[in-house]
Amino acid sequence: MTSPVPSPHRIRVGSAPDSWGVWFPDDPLQVPWRRFLDEVAEAGYEWIELGPHGYLPGDPAVLARETARRGLKVSAGTVFTSLHHGPAVWEKTWAHVADIAALTRAMGAEHLVVIPSFWRDDKTGRVLEPRTLTPAQWRDLTVQTERLGREVRERYGLRIVVHPHADTHIDSEENVARFLDATDPGLVSLCLDTGHYAYCGGDSVKLIETYGERIGYLHLKQVDPAVLARVVADELPFGPAVGRGVMCEPPAGVPDLEPVLKAAAALNVDLFAIVEQDMYPCPPEKPFPIAERTRRFLRSCGV
Repeated sequence: MTSPVPSPHRIRVGSAPDSWGVWFPDDPLQVPWRRFLDEVAEAGYEWIELGPHGYLPGDPAVLARETARRGLKVSAGTVFTSLHHGPAVWEKTWAHVADIAALTRAMGAEHLVVIPSFWRDDKTGRVLEPRTLTPAQWRDLTVQTERLGREVRERYGLRIVVHPHADTHIDSEENVARFLDATDPGLVSLCLDTGHYAYCGGDSVKLIETYGERIGYLHLKQVDPAVLARVVADELPFGPAVGRGVMCEPPAGVPDLEPVLKAAAALNVDLFAIVEQDMYPCPPEKPFPIAERTRRFLRSCGV
């Protein structure tokens, strides 16, 4: 008797302001939020993330009306944290998290994407703190992240998914495994960003197969390996690397997304797979055609 093939339809595909070159709440180089909503819907996506807090309307009634009339739903909000600095930053962290968590919950979403702070400035490359955490900082990072997961769940009914990210302390295979091994699976899940993980040398399929129960969310993107090699050689920070086009339109880069999606489907759990092609800054007419092509490509992968 053969085993049933996992259904890919438990993977819900969406996109995010990031794929429209949006990194900040307000920036003249970014498309207006109404244009983003219009185009993401027209490109064939049903789910979106909130993006940087303040970009989309912060009034839940307004945002619910604007998304509903375009047939869109919200999958997650995003917060930035520096939890390796320990209890001293908790109050500041919670002040940042609370408003975003409240809006996320009001929009019917269940996930909060948590991005660690950068160890170097993502524009200038100025080193802000050591690249490697001390053992004490690792303990603070894991303990405070568990605290965040508990508080967010109890107060807002949300599940945190921590996003390994270039130029942060949760980046490589070694550091991601260390983080997962030291945190409670009941409180902390992972947002696997295929592009960032490849950028930092990781294998997304291997991670899914090894830590499948910890994968709570996906960001889909690819890296141009030729550009990445130059970025590494030149020791570029992430912002200028994006400016060089290190994150590219699928299926031109790595990792191959079809095996990633197949491995994710084999988990047989409900997962969001949100397209994020970092493109800040970009011409306003550039994102939409890419978004349409990417949605067609993902359909060819079965999602």
